[in-house]
Amino acid sequence: MSALSQTHALRQLVDTDATWQLLRADNAPVIAALLNEHLGGEDRRLPTDELYELIDHDLEGLRAHGLTLPLSGQGYCAEWRKAGYLTRRPADAARGETFELSAGALGAIRFLEQLAAPRQTVTESRLASIGVQLGQLAIETDPDATRRLEQLHAQRDRIDAQIDRIHAGELDTLDDARALERIRDILSQAEEIPSDFARVRAEFETLNRDLRARIVESDDSQRAVLDEVFRGVDLIGESDEGRSFAGFSALVLDPAVGSAFDDAIARVLDRDFAGELSTAQRRYLRRFIGTLKDHSGEIHEVITTFARGLRRYVQSQDYQRDRVLRGLLRTALASGVEASRHIKPYQPTTVHLDLSAVSLGSVGAIRLHDPAELDATAPIVEHMAGVADLEALRALARATEIDFAELTGNVNALLAEVEQCTVAEVLDRHPASQGVASVVGLLTLAATQGTAADGTETVRWQGADGVARAADIPTYRFTGRLL
Repeated sequence: MSALSQTHALRQLVDTDATWQLLRADNAPVIAALLNEHLGGEDRRLPTDELYELIDHDLEGLRAHGLTLPLSGQGYCAEWRKAGYLTRRPADAARGETFELSAGALGAIRFLEQLAAPRQTVTESRLASIGVQLGQLAIETDPDATRRLEQLHAQRDRIDAQIDRIHAGELDTLDDARALERIRDILSQAEEIPSDFARVRAEFETLNRDLRARIVESDDSQRAVLDEVFRGVDLIGESDEGRSFAGFSALVLDPAVGSAFDDAIARVLDRDFAGELSTAQRRYLRRFIGTLKDHSGEIHEVITTFARGLRRYVQSQDYQRDRVLRGLLRTALASGVEASRHIKPYQPTTVHLDLSAVSLGSVGAIRLHDPAELDATAPIVEHMAGVADLEALRALARATEIDFAELTGNVNALLAEVEQCTVAEVLDRHPASQGVASVVGLLTLAATQGTAADGTETVRWQGADGVARAADIPTYRFTGRLL
């Protein structure tokens, strides 16, 4: 890559990369110190209100030492979120939102920490670690079976020789200085892993946005992503990022690996040289696997949520609506460009566009709730219990229920005189005492205990309002006594 192309690439990073922007910020030391203090330790996510309060407290102390910091904690958090240093998400377990460091802010803070306390990497342990990994990679990627067997035999011979020396009483242990150097090298590598979870999560968020954009922007002839989602392909999990994280997560969640890690850490921390480690470093090592499992679980949840959301987005056909909206926006932009040749952008038009927004009002216009308005002012009237009126109860029952006993008696009374009768004939002899409810009751009895006949007949009754009414109903015949 030439110097010119590198310059253009780096200039683009200056405008888009949060790490670079934080390092160039006027108050970079304050920003990095505050964010690292409250979000760079074990608690990497805090409720918004709690972070505002903590930063407000620190700002008071910084101002007392002559620093000019005009905004409040909430104001600075809003600026930092807008600049990409903070990520705000809905809280999982409670209402509200949380703040956490973005991948860019973590990168900047890590860079500044290395500037403040440079770590020596030209060490025996780092070189030995690289050598072991290279040797193992050479063995595992060697396609020549003979040469690979020779390498494995040589490796086995070295192990056998080491076992023989131990049996012979020649037990060589690493001296404390070299052991301390090695454990610090391990710590420096281990500390980078949890910080990278923010970058991994940001990569999945970018992948999710890209897939949705490809679904919306692809037409019917370029619908590869759409077809794969319809076929049930998990594009998030099957991506390069998804497969890479799946391998890492499987290793972290393997009970045997976790147990071996914990056992090795416990034995190392029992050595004398481990006393040189700080309390925070010892605690970090003890909780290392647990921290990795927690972060892996969060990333798994993010992947699952994105995959379900993408599948629901396609199956619900919401992308069709977004495609239409995209087309309308492009048409409007094209029209605007064309119109700009004839009309100045600041020329008043007669078009009024109501934007969707929350209506604003004065606090004084809010009418407060007065609990006293709900107090019962009328005195309570106490009614004495009395003897129930049977006729009143019967009238109440008739007003709410069909009197089938009366209807059955009417039908049976008519059948005592004739061999068969219809609903209209029953109503002619015994008018509907409950209005249309009597008609409905007779039809119910006819449907269950009568027989259907061809044709229709007209029934008449008087409504509760005194108005005569009629209706044509299917003809049913009562041919036997009703039960």
